[in-house]
Formats: sequence, structure tokens, C-alpha cells
Amino acid sequence: MGLNVCFLVFLTSLLLLPVFISSNMEQTTIVIDGARRIAEIDENFVCATLDWWPPEKCNYEQCPWGYASLINLNLASPLLAKAIQAFRTLRIRIGGSLQDQVIYDVGDLKTPCSQFKKTDDGLFGFSKGCLYMERWDELNRFFNSTGAIVTFGLNALYGRHKLSGNTWGGGWDHINTQDFMNYTVSKGYAIDSWEFGNELSGSGIGASVSVELYGKDLIVLKDVIKNVYKNSRTKPLLLAPGGFYEEKWYSELLRLSGPGVLDVMTHHIYNLGGGDDPQLVNKILDPKHLSGILGTFENVDRTIREHGPWAAAWVGEAGGAYNSGGRQVSETFINSFWYLDQFGLSSMQNTKVYCRQALVGGFYGLLEKETFVPNPDYYRQIRFFNPNSALLWHRLMGKGVLGVQTNASEYLRTYAHCSKGRAGITILLINLSKQTTFTVGISNGVKVVLQAEPTKRKSFLETIKSKVSWVGNKASDGYLNREEYHLSPKDGNLRSKIMLLNGAPLEPTINGDIPKLEPIRLGVNSPVYINPLSILFIVLPTFDAPACS
Repeated sequence: MGLNVCFLVFLTSLLLLPVFISSNMEQTTIVIDGARRIAEIDENFVCATLDWWPPEKCNYEQCPWGYASLINLNLASPLLAKAIQAFRTLRIRIGGSLQDQVIYDVGDLKTPCSQFKKTDDGLFGFSKGCLYMERWDELNRFFNSTGAIVTFGLNALYGRHKLSGNTWGGGWDHINTQDFMNYTVSKGYAIDSWEFGNELSGSGIGASVSVELYGKDLIVLKDVIKNVYKNSRTKPLLLAPGGFYEEKWYSELLRLSGPGVLDVMTHHIYNLGGGDDPQLVNKILDPKHLSGILGTFENVDRTIREHGPWAAAWVGEAGGAYNSGGRQVSETFINSFWYLDQFGLSSMQNTKVYCRQALVGGFYGLLEKETFVPNPDYYRQIRFFNPNSALLWHRLMGKGVLGVQTNASEYLRTYAHCSKGRAGITILLINLSKQTTFTVGISNGVKVVLQAEPTKRKSFLETIKSKVSWVGNKASDGYLNREEYHLSPKDGNLRSKIMLLNGAPLEPTINGDIPKLEPIRLGVNSPVYINPLSILFIVLPTFDAPACS
């Protein structure tokens, strides 16, 4: 593609950019320390969950789950498969509220194995449910074909009995789990990790188990894994407790289980409150509210360093708003502000993996439950696919987390990582301001890499020519050294399900494949602009960052 054609393409994309009437233009500089890594994430940091909820699961007189459960999900859908394959290696965590009522239909069962049914006396209003091995076979064929990395959440209440309140006691019966694992290994199914229990820690959600019992159970489960996988080349990780962080309980669990037992401590986050909260949108756009969860990430990291340095920290489940998410919020563009900010905050505190609730289901699903067409946190719906914020993070943000200092307003959220699979760094900017456009200069602490403003004023066309060398797959010359991915909502509507990349929605291929996520490429001397209520990824392949070598 020639330069003139590319220039016309860029001008067209400018016309498509949403028009913001900005009463403020703020210059700021960010300083990135490329000399050392302040934290490190896993290569496959992005993770999505698949839950057990049947269609009868309802909240606030709405029933948004449909056929999105592990037991009834349409695994034959090409869109579902392609959405996972776009990541090449997407982590999938299988689990949720009903996992501690799931019986595995293998071995000598002591109780009948039947589907979940609504019942007044059951945990979360449902009876025990069953995972039939025929369905487990189907799921594993699907996971294998899509390249998914699987974490499976185990039933930690099996064999126990209810005491007073929501407390459960008695010994955990590991036989059904052991039989299930033996079946899994005999079939050659690859399980990356097994997680023990869901939200049973501390005071629990619906049910709780004492830390003394939990610690003993983890030792038993670790032995089961060792025995079942004794002839396997690789052994799955052991994760727990999959609950809400309580410092004393988490610290004691590490002490009781001891070194080398627990590989990963998982915790859950729903820091936006209930899905029916009328303040949901305001919370997402409030930088103080978003930063309020930082203490939890810091405390989990500190607890592990002080009491169990052999373990890693994962966010095992996070949906923003609990009870299936917020209708017309969680599935729209505005949720990307919360979602990507969570990625940035958690990764700075050594969180290795972040699992989004859910891949499919509820209002917070990355994919629409009926069609599997991606929502803005993934792509978009009907005629066009949008680049998803999670997919861009997965492809651009590498393992090394870098320190950032800025004099910007708190409404400009800034995160920096080593670039993934290439030289240099990638910066994520999130502009929560409704009126301020930020002009950003970038420094490595020694010299200014990008000026906040051009050295002299130019005409509009001269400015464009100096900023843009090429758009697309071919470089017209070697002048440019920066890539930008601007994310914004269609027509400036924050509750739009259509996300724009550099001002334009991306059409799917004729086969419905995920389109290429092409950046705009800009000149070394051009400043960075980020419009109000938008998101920007910047790739700087020539940034001097020894920590990323």
C-alpha cells in the first residue's frame, strides 16, 4: 500500500473518530523506569471463567444465564471456538457458586447423580448437580481444539454436613475427586490446575469451612494429585481457596498447609457492588473508587511473601458487579474502564493471573450467551467485531511490569509493561475524564522520549504528514517507531456495545474470523493525545528498557 493511499486511510479514520467537545487540554509527562521490573505476571495473564449456573438462575427479577452453563453450553458454535482461539492460549477457569455441589459421575457414588434443580433448601437455591463423563469428554475435546488452558474447580463440600448458620463440618471425602482425576488422566486430558472450593473461606458466601479443616484437606488433595499423576511428565498446580480475602484466614491457611502444598492462592473481587446498584456507572468512572481495591492486591501479595513465598497470587474470579453483573453496563463499553484498570492495578502487585467472570453468561459475559458474539470487553455484536480490550492486553502487554510516575490528574490511569514478544515497552492509558484531553510526553527518566507538544506549530496537513508514516501492513520508510490503538465507544455512547478501534469498527472476515487488530503508526516527534472517556495502548519498540531485554 503506497503512502498516499495510507494517508487517505488515516484521514478517513480521523473523520470516524468520535467528536468530543473538550473544555480542557492538559499537558502531562509520564516517567517510566525501564531499568527494573517492579512485578511480573504470567505469560497467560488473561483468564475467563465458565460457570455451572442453569437457566433458572435469576437476580433482580432477571434471568440472564440461559444456556451458558458447563452442562449445556453449545460447544459446536464456530463463534465460541474462534473467540477462544483468537487468544491462542486462553486460560479458562471452570467453577463458581455451584461447584461445591457438583458430583462427578464416575466410580462408586454414594448418592444419585442428577442435574441441578431449583429447591428451597439447597445451597443458593439449587440441588446437587452432576457432571456426566460424556459431557466431560465433550468439554475436553473442545478445550484441546481451541488451545484453552484449563483450571477446574473441585467440590470441597463432598462428604461434609451442615452445622449451624452457614458453617459446614466433618471430613472432606476425596474419593469422588480421586476417581474423577483418574478418569481424566486415563483419557489424556490436560488440566493445568485444580482449584479446591469456591468462596468457602473466612465467613464464606452461602457456606464456609474452618481454616483448620481446609488446611488438612489441602494436604490430602496434594497427595491425591501426586499419586494420580505419578507417571505423568507434568503435574497440575493446586489452587485455593477461591474466596474473598481475609488476612488472618489466608495467612493461617498457608501456615497449616505448609511449604510446597499450595501453589497458588486465589481470591475473588466484585468491587463495584451489586448489579442493581444505580451508582454503577459513577463507580466505574471514579478514580478513587477504582483505586480502593489496590489495598487488597497489596495485602494478598504481602500475605504470600510473609507466610507462603512458595505460592503465587491469582484473581480467580472477578465480575465487577456481583449477582450476574449490571444490565446495560457490564456488557457495554464503559465496563472496559473497570476491566483494564483491574488488569493494571493487579499486575503491579504481582498478581500472576486474572480470571474474568464470565466468558459466557450473566450480564458480565465477554460473549453474548445466545449468539457468542463478543461484547465490548471482547469485541462487539451483530455486523462488526470490535477489538476486545482483553485480547489487546493479551497480545501487547508482556510479563514485565514497569514503574510509572506521572504528574497527571488522577483521571488519567497509566500502566506500563515490557512489550509481549518484541523489544520495547507498551503503555496503557485510560482517560476517565469527561472533558479533558491529555497531551502526554513520555520520558525514561534520563531523556524525554516523546514531547508533550510539538516544538513548533504547523498547519493541520503538515502535522498529519509528520505524525503518520503508514497505516496497515507495510512501512513506507523507517521513520516511524510508535504504534497506537485507540479504543472508544460508537457515537460517544458509553453504553454502546460497539467499540471502535482508531475510530472504525472492524468487519469480520467472510468466514466470521476475528479481524486483525491494526494500529496507527506515528512519528517519533509527535505527541500523544488521548481523548476524554477513551482508552489507548501505545507500543514503543525503541524505548530503552534494560529490564525488558
